[in-house]
Amino acid sequence: MILDQFRVGPYLNFTYLVATEDGGEGVVIDPSFGIEPVLEAIDQRRVKVRYILNTHSHPDHCAGNREVRERTGAKVVAHRVAPLHQDVSVDDGDAIAAGRLKIEVMHTPGHTKDSVLYLFHGNVATGDTLFVGECGRTDLPGGDPSEMYDSLQRRVVALDDALVVLPGHDYGSTPTSTIGREKEENYTLQPRTRDEFIQFLKE
Repeated sequence: MILDQFRVGPYLNFTYLVATEDGGEGVVIDPSFGIEPVLEAIDQRRVKVRYILNTHSHPDHCAGNREVRERTGAKVVAHRVAPLHQDVSVDDGDAIAAGRLKIEVMHTPGHTKDSVLYLFHGNVATGDTLFVGECGRTDLPGGDPSEMYDSLQRRVVALDDALVVLPGHDYGSTPTSTIGREKEENYTLQPRTRDEFIQFLKE
């Protein structure tokens, strides 16, 4: 499987190119600003990009949608409440297939109402829900610390420890991690009550 991670744009964003193989079918996750290196890799690897997967609707995670769509004909996928153009609207528990690449959707509101994770072949693209060593902000429009509590403390911590975390930004000590490592080291995933978590985020 191809899994290329690109740090692009002015905000240390990660964009991902995922495919079954060179010349195979695949997806682009969160095309950000400065998408040119990703487009070059698509051409070099001859990937047939079927879908553009947005983890949420903030501009730094979907700024490259149009360019990738125009270059490849791929369909834009986002949560059904995301305020952006969608060719395919998804919700919690849905699945997408690009050839032999199977991707599951998990709705994780908190950073935004439309935040989702994409799980595939031992990996989880976490967008701005979970970073290496941190979680996304909840004080922006659409953010909700109580929803983030449920997403992190009930859903993310229940994922398989072996899953490789593919974050939306290069904010951590390493560009990737695992769910198991984050459960041990990420202070936002440590056991707390809802009230303790909300107060912790405020501080």
